Amino acid sequence: MSTVIDQAVQARLIASAPQDRAVPAQLRYQRSDPFAVHIAFPPVASLDGADVEWAFARELLACGLISPTGHGDVHVWPCGPERTVLEFHAAEGVAMVQIDTAELRRFLTRSYALVPAGSETGQFDLDGDLTALLRGA
Repeated sequence: MSTVIDQAVQARLIASAPQDRAVPAQLRYQRSDPFAVHIAFPPVASLDGADVEWAFARELLACGLISPTGHGDVHVWPCGPERTVLEFHAAEGVAMVQIDTAELRRFLTRSYALVPAGSETGQFDLDGDLTALLRGA
């Protein structure tokens, strides 16, 4: 079984002017980083023309499908039965995107098949990592 899940999704960038626009996004979940979900946006979605990637808790995404959640840089909440809003805060400003809730659920289901909820800490090889660290010292 693969240790990485990649899923392309279509995001709708919510803008005040002139109008919302669709942008591609890539969701990623890795067994080696079991608590996090990553979402990447292409340069067309950013103000400075650079790739943008955010990482946040898988649990935050799961809870945000049901009710508003988040604090700090990432907030997630349902927007009706079919869409979910992800809000990202940075020094440059705030970005909000809507993503199809069914796509997010499908992604989370695949991530839980790879690493079930509650078993995230079992994905770390602490002995191996410590041995490698001491070997390099």
